[in-house]
Amino acid sequence: MAKSKQRKAAGADGCNGCDANDPVGGRKADAVDPDIKARNLDRLRRIEGQVRGVARMVEGDRYCADILGQLSAIHEALRSVGRELMRNHLRHCVTNAVRAGGKDAEAAYDEIVDLMYKNAR
Repeated sequence: MAKSKQRKAAGADGCNGCDANDPVGGRKADAVDPDIKARNLDRLRRIEGQVRGVARMVEGDRYCADILGQLSAIHEALRSVGRELMRNHLRHCVTNAVRAGGKDAEAAYDEIVDLMYKNAR
């Protein structure tokens, strides 16, 4: 496939193209280190367990401050996953889009600004 067609198929953000059958949006990362992916999945599974634990705490009428402490831990764990995903996105997807130049680069810049604002809250 010609380089310009590859870029077009990759999408404006530098990530691989969309799959209409994928309910989550279909875009795929350009590259993901298998070790980082495994660590993120482990973190997300732990977070899932923590959330279930908080639900049990609420059901059991546990002390509010204890529940809030658990929620704080969950937020920090999610931020940790987000940092890893942002690092990978910058290292691969954004870098490739910027190298491609033109509309790909402009779209990547806009996307990063939006992501920074959304994740800075």
